[in-house]
Amino acid sequence: MSQLDTRIATQIATEVSARPDQVRAAVELLDGGATVPFIARYRKEATGGLDDTQLRLLAERLTYLRELESRRAAILKSIEEQGKLTSALTATIIGAATKAELEDLYLPFKPKRRTKAEIARERGLGPLAEAILANRGADPVLLAEGYITEEVLGSKEALEGARDIVVEGLSENAALLGQLRSYMRDKAMLSAKVLKGKEDAGAKFSDYFAHSERWNKVAGHRALAMMRGRDEGFLGLDIEVDADVTDPIKPAERFVAAALNAQQGNGAGDRWLREVAGWAWRTRLRITLSIDLMVELRERAEVEAIGVFARNLRDLLLAAPAGARATMGLDPGIRTGVKVAVIDATGKVLDTETIYPFQPRNDVMGSQAAIQALIKKHGVQLIAIGNGTGSRETEKLVADLIERLPAPKPTKVIVSEAGASVYSASALAAAEFPNLDVSLRGAVSIARRLQDPLAELVKIEPRAIGVGQYQHDLDQYRLDRSLDAVVEDAVNAVGVDLNTASAPLLARVSGLGPSVAEAIVTHRDANGPFRSRKALLEVPRLGQRTFEQSAGFLRITDGAEPLDASSVHPEAYGLARRIVAACGRDLRTIMGDKSALSGLDPKSFVDDRFGLPTVRDILAELEKPGRDPRPVFKTATFADGVDDIKHLVPGMMLEGTVTNVAAFGAFVDIGVHQDGLVHVSQLADKFVKDPHEVVKAGDVVQVRVVEVDVPRKRIGLTMRKESDNIAPRERPRDPPVRANQRPAQLAPGSTGSLGDMLSAAMRKKK
Repeated sequence: MSQLDTRIATQIATEVSARPDQVRAAVELLDGGATVPFIARYRKEATGGLDDTQLRLLAERLTYLRELESRRAAILKSIEEQGKLTSALTATIIGAATKAELEDLYLPFKPKRRTKAEIARERGLGPLAEAILANRGADPVLLAEGYITEEVLGSKEALEGARDIVVEGLSENAALLGQLRSYMRDKAMLSAKVLKGKEDAGAKFSDYFAHSERWNKVAGHRALAMMRGRDEGFLGLDIEVDADVTDPIKPAERFVAAALNAQQGNGAGDRWLREVAGWAWRTRLRITLSIDLMVELRERAEVEAIGVFARNLRDLLLAAPAGARATMGLDPGIRTGVKVAVIDATGKVLDTETIYPFQPRNDVMGSQAAIQALIKKHGVQLIAIGNGTGSRETEKLVADLIERLPAPKPTKVIVSEAGASVYSASALAAAEFPNLDVSLRGAVSIARRLQDPLAELVKIEPRAIGVGQYQHDLDQYRLDRSLDAVVEDAVNAVGVDLNTASAPLLARVSGLGPSVAEAIVTHRDANGPFRSRKALLEVPRLGQRTFEQSAGFLRITDGAEPLDASSVHPEAYGLARRIVAACGRDLRTIMGDKSALSGLDPKSFVDDRFGLPTVRDILAELEKPGRDPRPVFKTATFADGVDDIKHLVPGMMLEGTVTNVAAFGAFVDIGVHQDGLVHVSQLADKFVKDPHEVVKAGDVVQVRVVEVDVPRKRIGLTMRKESDNIAPRERPRDPPVRANQRPAQLAPGSTGSLGDMLSAAMRKKK
């Protein structure tokens, strides 16, 4: 590893709470093509036990720091080619810790368009600017008279040129920019105002019609909400600095004056330079740095939003599977009918139908008879009902039917249908069900995602599942990369049945991909089920390297090799057999027998190749072979007669399912076609900093209604005891900056002069 990579490894080690040698080992494995799940599971000795979370952060920071070093090298080369690189400048550039610092240092040397300062220099005004800076006692007006020419018509024009030169120097002063940026991060306010005449149309943003808070305190979800309000033309958004300071010279202007060493002098030159400092701040530096802060705020908000989205997606993917049971899927519809699909325990489609229990046909009896016939014909044990339009009406239809059925009765479950329509119309669904109508494919997907959420949801683009906020406002590349990592980790944490998994599910296995996954399925269809993991090597384009990365995550039940049904990697089968031999038992009889393994000393099996972590993992797997990390399946029961927001009354106790968890609370489906919000302050009878400490997507919870806003379709819920209840706020606020302020208004289509510049610059940066 080079000296540069060693430095990067040392920095990352601090950030991921690891030792440099652990990071170096992980980097070497990643550079060698190993995946995060493989390293986390099967290379614990090499990395010292770094988990998948640490490894994901490590990989992300490695990419950033390598990009930083690449940019650093390019900047050094550019300045050197200009003949302006000094040893002091080299040291400063090498010491820059972020891309922003690097770009600040590069500003004076960056090729640029012809500026006002450049034009002033061409007119011979560079010496005038130098003279004013050198002699503070001299009157700049008198000095300027010596520079009047045919191109410079008067002392005023000469001083304007000198001012442009000085301002350009200030705007390229890395130390000053860093100082101002730091000051603004600490003191700046983010201000939002409603645009004139947009009050009614932008009512959903009414919380921000006259809003102001510290830039460094703005929560990500509030930042994204305000930015969306601005982008949709309802809000003006500005960065305000020193707005409440009464001194004629603002603190920020003092920083600029200090950079010219003119903050206190009484000479005519000092006074002129102080005016230039104020002008530079108001017309250039403030705008440039405000744009930087707005970009930084968006990035900060995006990181937070993507983190929430990723965690919710993980919880949804790892939700409890109902298991391999005959299942009926119902995709509700009012006028277009309810689509019905029945699948067997393996997910194979057995039957489909469309029923019309609602207007205009209102064929309730016929619809219930059709469902009953399908239940009896196929031995249906589970009924999955999509939670879209008509969900509660369909659930009541099914509930009334189940009540009349003899035991054993099927269990009905409301299932999120997010992304089902996307899947139904996809090329993948068309290939899987070429003879099935698009509308019926959705019912199949709803049924399958009850049986095994992970296996079905991997067929859908992660962001189409919709468990995040403001996802369309985020950097789509960064979002996709994060969500893909979540899917990969979830699939490999559970493991995949090699002989039943679909190509999309196999494609998410460590080391595999779409093309190899398709090749596996094609080979399986042509040659029958795989009898062993080793048989994977017979698949075209699946070599030894791919086998090493993927084999441990693929399962074969009832195969020729018992260990193929476990998470023990084939490379460690010899070690597993040594452990079994120490018990004096047959491998098949000892798997799952915790008592037979409990008396073994893991340390006695450590050798030159496998350390204690691997031995312990194998012992745990032998005790519970093929264990599924997902929780036990359970469902929420919606209250009868409560299927519309208008039916809600404060004080109602309801059961629901957590659909989404954000930084400010959790959204809960209580069966009224509009999720309610349990604010973070209402999640428990104690202080909760992070909602994920209490709930996760898929949890079944008991809530009480405390607030209902029908016009805005907002429902406030609480999980606290009634005696401790406080009406939930939609979002936390800092103390008002300006008390009793009426909503400020801007002209139609205007966001203010600075706001217009910010908006234009943000569009360029996105």
